[in-house]
Amino acid sequence: MKLRIKFKKFGPVRFIGHLDVMRFFQKAIRRADIDVRYTTGFSPHQVMSFAAPLGVGLTSNGEYMDIEVNSMVSCQDVMERLNQASVPGIEVISVKILPEGAGNAMASVAAASYTVRFREGRKPAVEISAALPGFLAKKQLLITKETKKGSREVDLRPGIYRLEWSRDAFYMIVDASSGKNIKPVQVIEALLADCEEVLQENALLITREEVYTNVGTEAQPKLVSLDEIGVVL
Repeated sequence: MKLRIKFKKFGPVRFIGHLDVMRFFQKAIRRADIDVRYTTGFSPHQVMSFAAPLGVGLTSNGEYMDIEVNSMVSCQDVMERLNQASVPGIEVISVKILPEGAGNAMASVAAASYTVRFREGRKPAVEISAALPGFLAKKQLLITKETKKGSREVDLRPGIYRLEWSRDAFYMIVDASSGKNIKPVQVIEALLADCEEVLQENALLITREEVYTNVGTEAQPKLVSLDEIGVVL
């Protein structure tokens, strides 16, 4: 059976990178005595797939990991076992059985939602609520993106599905697919640049709220959270 595990990442654990989170779960699954399936061959490893890796320093209320198990008692039992084997800062909040043919977490990612706040004393002088409508009205939002092959120009606008400012915080849903993968800081930098301001260093507090898959088309996306796929048994 394929299981989709949703978990939170918060507190000091936000400074732990993706590879260390993966190693943590491999050990936690063994400590929890989950009957996980292993690959065959000379170097067997747990069958495991994560959704879009979270950047170091970011917290999250919606991280996902898929595993395969040979047997289980119930989804609730798996969740309780993992939380008993966990550490402060990582909390499993949902376990579901995936249907036959469901894509793995990594391949399914199409978008992600974030809450973004400014650290105390680092909020820009510009009135964001006044600047936002004009920013979103633009047909193109070009930025220069650095890659391993050099720099290239990227248009952010098609990948910003939602961007709001309320109660001194941004709420955004942006493209998180492997091909585009827009980061919240890129959106905020572009907005401030449009107002002739510069984002201060280490100015943002970013929380990923949810990760989505697209059950529509590229031209007309229909975003559904990864947590809506599967059943609890």
